[in-house]
Amino acid sequence: MLAQPSALERLLRPSEGDLPADFARHLLSMDFTPADQSRYRELSEKSQLGTLAPEERLELDDLLTANDVLTILHAKAQSSLKPSAA
Repeated sequence: MLAQPSALERLLRPSEGDLPADFARHLLSMDFTPADQSRYRELSEKSQLGTLAPEERLELDDLLTANDVLTILHAKAQSSLKPSAA
């Protein structure tokens, strides 16, 4: 069985390339800071080891949610910059 799109995917419709090109390029330039990337790796490792504290679980969940949003926005931006979307 295929997973259903998330509510955020249904709302943002990442396959619809309807963003202005300048905005799409701006979205594609967005990424996590090196500090956030490092913190994610640290929390992920602790999670795999089973040593993640409850407040760290919340922090990891926040980073994962932000990554989901960024991934969907990047997909929408890429769709918007395809020649067929212009």
